[in-house]
Amino acid sequence: MSGHSKWASIKHKKAAIDAKRGQLFTKLIKELTAAARSGGGNMETNIRLRTAVAKAKEGNMPWDNIEKAIMRGTGELPGVTYEEVTYEGYGPAGIAIMIDVVTDNKNRTTAELRNMMSKKGGNMAQAGAVSFLFQKKGFLTVDKKAIGEDKLMDIVLNAGAEDMKSEADVYEITTQPHDLESVKNALTAVKIPFENAEITMIPTSTIKIAEKNTANTILSLMDSLEEHEDVQHVYANFDIPDELIESTGE
Repeated sequence: MSGHSKWASIKHKKAAIDAKRGQLFTKLIKELTAAARSGGGNMETNIRLRTAVAKAKEGNMPWDNIEKAIMRGTGELPGVTYEEVTYEGYGPAGIAIMIDVVTDNKNRTTAELRNMMSKKGGNMAQAGAVSFLFQKKGFLTVDKKAIGEDKLMDIVLNAGAEDMKSEADVYEITTQPHDLESVKNALTAVKIPFENAEITMIPTSTIKIAEKNTANTILSLMDSLEEHEDVQHVYANFDIPDELIESTGE
């Protein structure tokens, strides 16, 4: 089981990262602006922007806010200049961590993230130190109550999915980044709801965590990083058994 999938499952089951509405909107606006700046304001040709808009709608962001964020990204409206940065590092037990950031003050964000990492037994590393351990993929989950495994597999594989795995209460589907939209459309066409649909980084190998204190520290670090207002995504390659997760008290 991949560290990303495990972390996604933890968030799904335990709601560990329920950001406050204001903080959530801040993160969504930054992503909308950055996506529009990097790939233009046309959702038909900019997959990243289309995904960001979908997430903004899920977060109940007013359309006016979405439009303004996109227009700031394309330069049609004045606004804060954001810089996109990906940090790499190591966490407890040597787990690999990647952190995607959108910030208006790189020096401040770097210092704050370095401090978070060091407090939890981790450290920042140079670019390229761990990125080779991850692959960019489309990733989404479907609740097992929604559909049977065989039927779902037929639908998603025919739509271009690469793989599907059965976890505790969800099916996890991976695709090439450019195939994520077609898989989402195929599920929508047959009225099958999906969750966590995103372009993400999935580890090619994982580090198993068997010690409770280490698991607690890792989950606490993940929480802290995810809650930082400049952090958009956190990826890691840990694998914590379900029974140990349940005993952490997170």
